[in-house]
Amino acid sequence: MRIYFHTSGCKVNAVESDSMAALLRQNGHEIIDTPAQAEVIVVNSCTVTASGDSRMRTALRRLRADAPDALIVLTGCYVQAFPAEAAKLPEAGILLGTRHRSLLPALLADYAAHPERILAVEDYQKGDAFEELPQGTDPSHTRAFLKIQDGCDRFCTYCIIPYARGRCRSRSTQSIRQEALRLYDTGFREIVLCGINLACWEDGGGTDLADAAAVCAAAGFPRIRLGSLEPDGLTDHVLDKLAAIPALCPHFHISVQSGCDRTLAAMHRHYTCAEFAALLHSLRERFPGAAITTDIMAGFPGETEEDFAATCRFAEEMQFAQMHVFRYSQRPGTPAATAPHQIPESVKKARADALSASGRAMQAQFLRACIGSTLSVLFERERRQGFHQGHAPNYATVLVPDTDGADFRGSIRDVCITGISGSRLLGELV
Repeated sequence: MRIYFHTSGCKVNAVESDSMAALLRQNGHEIIDTPAQAEVIVVNSCTVTASGDSRMRTALRRLRADAPDALIVLTGCYVQAFPAEAAKLPEAGILLGTRHRSLLPALLADYAAHPERILAVEDYQKGDAFEELPQGTDPSHTRAFLKIQDGCDRFCTYCIIPYARGRCRSRSTQSIRQEALRLYDTGFREIVLCGINLACWEDGGGTDLADAAAVCAAAGFPRIRLGSLEPDGLTDHVLDKLAAIPALCPHFHISVQSGCDRTLAAMHRHYTCAEFAALLHSLRERFPGAAITTDIMAGFPGETEEDFAATCRFAEEMQFAQMHVFRYSQRPGTPAATAPHQIPESVKKARADALSASGRAMQAQFLRACIGSTLSVLFERERRQGFHQGHAPNYATVLVPDTDGADFRGSIRDVCITGISGSRLLGELV
């Protein structure tokens, strides 16, 4: 059948959509780029925020209008976290959560034989293993994404993800080695390790995330990048091992969420501001010039003006290279959703706007510090508007003028950084 994917949410969701697409190709199906001609539409949902749920419902209605006769499969975190709500959505013919997505080809076959609605949402169980799916190797991508971890045990008071993803589970070292070798042989030269709580990866025997990265280095990758991280898994021991991997890109996206100890405690985060600051100091000692980016929340229940001011001061002190700022969103089923002293949306917006402005200033300062340096750039786009575009190891976007019509896509080249254009660096080939 002809199948179209619509994916929302995080990078892990995108990786999982690629994996489901690869699985369906193995079973003889065709993946297409437009919904109008699709016989099946797979909607891979996110449920981190209420606004994300609203956008997903809007997308379902639009996709149904685009393809009135297509079977819609609704999968992902929203379905797993809120199965009863998901079952009320009339557009979906198959509902599949985040557990056992390897069943998708069989579910399609069952529906084709007996076209009746299928509810296939299974609760996570203690001791569940990591579900290995085929890794997508889309030739249009220049970086390979390898999911090595799933689930989260932290249960932050605002977060629905442990309910949507289950407990921490890790891909085996042997499987990582096999996939890394295959992806390298396919032609990728940068691999990105990703997961829901990536820093929790372990495969017994005292292994940690650095060991997973080392396996990818041994496979030959000249560039290894880590996805989003939680701070409490990044011990000095792990950092020492990561610093011993020359291929590791000096870019660390570490969620801070708040710069106020009182708010962090109410969020059930597992660190204090002082501990987070010590982690960043340790990182910068081991990785001079590293880009440290973060997620930060505005308007958590009970956040006072003094708490918010403390967060702003802390963010300035940490000098992040970039901040992803978002407003607190009530998620039913989490403790924070019913906490007293909920913050009005207008106040959340004002606080988020202030943090975003501070983040833009910090990003500009970080980019200015790159001028005059020479960075290796993996070029990821064909020539566009007179420029080649790629990413440096610190994940800064770099533009290089096209002077001879050559195609740099997929190559790694040294670039001398000469200036800034908006949020991107400008440079010249060395």
